[in-house]
Amino acid sequence: SFVVLSRSQATPPNQTSTSGQPLLQPQTVPATDEKQWQTQRNNNLTHRLRVAKRLFDLMSSKSSVDHPMCHECTDMLLESLEKQLEDVGRERDYYIDFLKKVKDGKVSQDEEKELVKQVKDLVVQEEKVTDLLKEEEDKRDALAKQLAAMEEEMKELNKRDEAFWEKSNSYQLKLQSFQNQRDSINLKYDHDVKQYERLQKTVVYNDAFSISHDGPFGTINGFRLGRLGSHSVEWAEVNAAWGQTLLLLYTVANKLKFQFQTYRLVPMGSFSRVEKIDGDSVLSYELYGSGDFGINRMFLNRRFDHAMVAILNCLKQLTDFAEERDKSLRLPYRINKDKIGELSIRLQFNQEELWTKALKYMLTNMKWILAFASRTIVTADAPTPST
Repeated sequence: SFVVLSRSQATPPNQTSTSGQPLLQPQTVPATDEKQWQTQRNNNLTHRLRVAKRLFDLMSSKSSVDHPMCHECTDMLLESLEKQLEDVGRERDYYIDFLKKVKDGKVSQDEEKELVKQVKDLVVQEEKVTDLLKEEEDKRDALAKQLAAMEEEMKELNKRDEAFWEKSNSYQLKLQSFQNQRDSINLKYDHDVKQYERLQKTVVYNDAFSISHDGPFGTINGFRLGRLGSHSVEWAEVNAAWGQTLLLLYTVANKLKFQFQTYRLVPMGSFSRVEKIDGDSVLSYELYGSGDFGINRMFLNRRFDHAMVAILNCLKQLTDFAEERDKSLRLPYRINKDKIGELSIRLQFNQEELWTKALKYMLTNMKWILAFASRTIVTADAPTPST
């Protein structure tokens, strides 16, 4: 916003006397009073500007338009106000005409009663017609639902009919193919039965688990089990031999339908484990060694010892089971806790020669158990040795 001053506001008015003659004439002011006259003129202009500013502030607070306004804004505001005035005038004329019609259109009491009666009759008729319309609409909706259901049922029947004929054709083709293959299958069945009878008489455990010896070492499937200072055997080979040994026990137990007590075997190759079950708690022992040094090796060897003792315990359980079923069977090396043939199977605080020899004894007993499982026929009640 900005202030637009007219020429009369910018310059002070000329002061005149009662006779109409100017009291002051700038051109006649002496030079000595020129400064005083200039100061009076500035003070008069400042006062006018202050008064104008207060007036504009007052006008702005009483309306939604900020003052002062330029000429264009003032013209637009005037046009808007004139249009509003015309609209209000027309609205006033409408109200006057309506009021006149209301005053001239008064009805009598009889006419009013007749109109009220007609209104009541129309309301009753409207209610009846509304109820009838609702009933017809309900009937229409019910018929529409029935029609939609019948259409859906028709579509479903068409689909079932098409599916039936497709299945019928497919069945005929399959029947023909079956008849063509039946004779061939019968011939294959006869051949497979004979092959199955021959395989039942074949012992595969000796081929799957070949137990032998290589000098001071016992071997299983070519892997040496044990370590000696004079013979370098890598831990990877020892761990593989232990994995094969655990798998042998696991396979024989499954074949004999035997369930180990306290322990559960987990065959995982060179990283097999033995789990000790004590109620709800389960302790897992790693059945593999390591060539690491330090405290970590001591901790691992301790868990390794627990796993080997667990394997020996499982072997003893199978030994007792086999000797109970076959009274003529007696394994060459007796097992007592962590010892087999009076040699400890623990690695920690033991000599490598004695440990290797104990492992060789264990594999020897394993071979006897393997022979017992190979010639034993498992029945529903209990396994019995074959004659």
